[in-house]
Amino acid sequence: MLDSTLQATYDQVLRRNAGEPEFHQAVREVFESLEVIQDRHPEYQDHGILMRLCEPERQIIFRVPWVDDDGIVQVNRGFRVEYNSALGPYKGGLRFHPSVNLGIVKFLGFEQIFKNSLTGLPIGGGKGGSDFDPHGRSDGEVMRFCQSFMTELHRHMGEYTDVPAGDIGVGAREIGYLFGQYKRLTNRYEAGVLTGKGLDWGGSLVRKEATGYGAAIFADEMLKARGSSVDGRRVAVSGSGNVALYAIEKVRQLGGIAVTASDSSGYVVDENGIDLELLQQIKEVERGRITEYAERRGNGARFVKGGSVWDVPVDIAVPSATQNELDADAARTLVKNGVKAVSEGANMPCTPDAVAVLREAGVAFGPGKAANAGGVATSALEMQQNASRDAWSFEHTENRLTEIMKNIHTTCLETAEEVGRPGDYAVGANVAGFRKVADAMIAFGVI
Repeated sequence: MLDSTLQATYDQVLRRNAGEPEFHQAVREVFESLEVIQDRHPEYQDHGILMRLCEPERQIIFRVPWVDDDGIVQVNRGFRVEYNSALGPYKGGLRFHPSVNLGIVKFLGFEQIFKNSLTGLPIGGGKGGSDFDPHGRSDGEVMRFCQSFMTELHRHMGEYTDVPAGDIGVGAREIGYLFGQYKRLTNRYEAGVLTGKGLDWGGSLVRKEATGYGAAIFADEMLKARGSSVDGRRVAVSGSGNVALYAIEKVRQLGGIAVTASDSSGYVVDENGIDLELLQQIKEVERGRITEYAERRGNGARFVKGGSVWDVPVDIAVPSATQNELDADAARTLVKNGVKAVSEGANMPCTPDAVAVLREAGVAFGPGKAANAGGVATSALEMQQNASRDAWSFEHTENRLTEIMKNIHTTCLETAEEVGRPGDYAVGANVAGFRKVADAMIAFGVI
């Protein structure tokens, strides 16, 4: 049970946002962490910060009509939740996936507030997307959808207002079509209005690698705080999209051995370490399925249909697919097999019960708002380069990313210690992220 004040606010959130379980989960997880500072900061209650924080500043829902290759009119739904701009313009990705609905977008936007706060960069929180599925669609169909989507969204965007990026289903192709339509409609080459752009037209080196790199770096920092490191450790990574691929790459660079990858059909185990180049060829170039990896890799690799990737004995787990993919049973299996650290590469991939299991077992747990902040941090670095008409080297940008991730780790660790929850990165991340946003909101008055 939450503290009475927090519970009253949470009950109001439930009443106002019925049928949005992911959003409820994200809010409760933050509220549980804030119990440790309730008595220290009565000003937050006096200024109604919690209720104001749970209510997005703006929610935009719109129709997206487009014509498929057969000449048939299709209609999807578009969303943009501009959640909180206390620290800067709204910043957060666009997700194109059949599962997208308002509750999903609000959960992601709510998480984004604290994640962006932890980076130390001047960006607020937002999120958006559509229930459109780009998988299996032609380039022409994706282009027409993106143009229709941007025809509405562009009126709510701007480099000082709202700066979207990519997410699941939105890569360089989609960002290109979106930016092209924005440029066409506004007659402005406003590069800083979208991030995740192509390198030839305002994009940043390291952006596609950033989220996966950051999750691996955060895992390494958690282990270093305990006198160890990723070096020589077996690592399970779920997913085989952008985050998973580059988490695997950074794990390898840090001396670890990533032995798994997955998609909706099942997972592969490669005892010799995932062949990243082969996996990239299959998933990024050919847009194929994970089953093909085991077939082409040969000895040492096997495909497991369905099942749980978390059944594989490892030292480190990096869930990088989607929300709530790692439940309590999976967490118990990981603990039984001796896992030392879990670093969330996706947004909220561990269920609350799973987090409780990991916490009770003393496993180092890096929550997504800290561990996967590398993506949005590098998006903000892309915005800096666009604003100064500059382009940084891969090495310089990666060094900045590494510095940011290390600072986030230190902030979470020190804050957890300060509030009497040593080693609890979830509490540290939530409290540190919240306080910065709350203090800014108080400074601005009731708006």
